[in-house]
Amino acid sequence: MNKDIDALYGLEPVFEPGDSDGELQSFVTVSCPYCGEAFDTAVDFSAGSFRYVEDCQVCCQPIELVGEVDEERGALVSFAAEKA
Repeated sequence: MNKDIDALYGLEPVFEPGDSDGELQSFVTVSCPYCGEAFDTAVDFSAGSFRYVEDCQVCCQPIELVGEVDEERGALVSFAAEKA
């Protein structure tokens, strides 16, 4: 129903919780390149491939997270955590 309203008024689609059109956000397990500890973090696939810095949840060192997203499927193709 919301998609019909969006189209009627020329609005961008809104992704509601529970939509089954595909996962736009998922959790990945990151292994810190500094302390070696593993933790889960959320990544957003809606903007395609990404590169950003996030602090380790254990030792607080900056980690550069790099991910390649398949634009057609919206799925994560590759992921790496590197020292920033």
